[in-house]
Amino acid sequence: MSVLTSLARLRAVQEGIAQPVTTVRHCHVAERPMVFIPLKLSGEAAAPLAAMLGDDRDHPHLLVVAQPRNRDLRFAFTAELAGVLLPYVQSFIGDTETVERKNADPYERALDAPQLLVPNRTGVAFTQLLGRSTRFRRADGPYPVDPSVPVLGRWLTYFADKAAYPGSSLMLAATAELAAHWASGQSSLEDANLAALVGWITSGPTPEAEDPSVWPPAGPVTDPGFDADVLAPAIDRGDPERLAAVLRTQLEPTWELMWRAADLLRALPAGASVERRWEHDRASYSAMTEDGPPQPRRDGAVGAASRLTRMERAQASYDVQRAYDDPLVMAEYRLTGEAFAGTVVETDPEHAEGEGRSRKLRPLVVVKSDDPVRLAPGTSLGTPQRRGQGAELVSAEDGLITLKITKGMGRGKTPVEGAVPEVGERVCYTSLTDDFQGAPALPEREATPWTHGGPPEEYVPRDEDAVEEWS
Repeated sequence: MSVLTSLARLRAVQEGIAQPVTTVRHCHVAERPMVFIPLKLSGEAAAPLAAMLGDDRDHPHLLVVAQPRNRDLRFAFTAELAGVLLPYVQSFIGDTETVERKNADPYERALDAPQLLVPNRTGVAFTQLLGRSTRFRRADGPYPVDPSVPVLGRWLTYFADKAAYPGSSLMLAATAELAAHWASGQSSLEDANLAALVGWITSGPTPEAEDPSVWPPAGPVTDPGFDADVLAPAIDRGDPERLAAVLRTQLEPTWELMWRAADLLRALPAGASVERRWEHDRASYSAMTEDGPPQPRRDGAVGAASRLTRMERAQASYDVQRAYDDPLVMAEYRLTGEAFAGTVVETDPEHAEGEGRSRKLRPLVVVKSDDPVRLAPGTSLGTPQRRGQGAELVSAEDGLITLKITKGMGRGKTPVEGAVPEVGERVCYTSLTDDFQGAPALPEREATPWTHGGPPEEYVPRDEDAVEEWS
């Protein structure tokens, strides 16, 4: 937990209401998201019990498994789930735009993409398990299922994978996104309670938020008291209508909370980089609609290293974009000395280095700042005010910071207008930069060294893939 977040939590306790820790929204919120609230049977890893889902606030779909331990009923449930979810996911395929690329062929990108909203991170984890237990199923052979079930499994796996990808908004956990934008007066563990967190943000804490009889858990696990006193007798009775009625009481409060959470996030102005990240999501979705990449049970050594590299680069880029978009986020880096803000007190726009043809324009800027600067001379700097501009720290002494601008001034002998900050202007510079980073040189799959298992066999789906201890 950062210093500013800790301070915001203390202030939330003092004032009795959650405090904002951002000035803008750092995720995309779709106009027509698919809210998905899964429940599972207690004590089972991936035995679905019920789900409430839909993209219409006033018309949710309730799906129930009458006997979650019955394999046939479970896969009948997933077929029903596919009947609701797949039409929504595939409804964005038709409308596309042509994207031109430098030194590459143009491609078609969907104008919009589906978005799954689940209550919490455990909902994401259960979605991943449900996808893994269904994507290898087949419509023929042992234990045949409806043809839509493996398609559903591939999409659930895709969305769960994207939920772990930094900056992606294809699948969002409501509690995680709310906690990233507001600091409540409770612990991070308590922030996983959707009712309590929404209460802190909207009106302040209430005892009812932690009462499971008023606000049931947001899933996928149900309340133990409900399991023993209500759920177990309803399952034993074998009355599907009675079971659906009792499960509806557990899901409807969360359904309303999910839409309130979406409203809270949507009310915040979007950060400048949110649209660009959503473009990447739309491109990823478009690629997935064209059969997508294979989804083996486990990545090979090269595939796993490549995935880890992509996620590390995405995390670094996401951190930079959040800081550049949001002064409150940047303030965290100012406290640690990785950024500074101040007022320009002196400039030398004509300063240059070298002679003759090697002469390079390098304007000097002196900034007066009270921020601690823990950066070494020569450190590369960027600025949110002039994205794409590069600078270098020259010195930092007695509150006066001298830097020289190294790029983003145009190609002339003098800087273009506005490229050099003016005296009296408030500026911010940081060592956080979103410069392009090339991918590391990884061997081809066929050249995987013996220390990492050697070249993996070509993945071919088999009936054994569908066998899981918990499915």
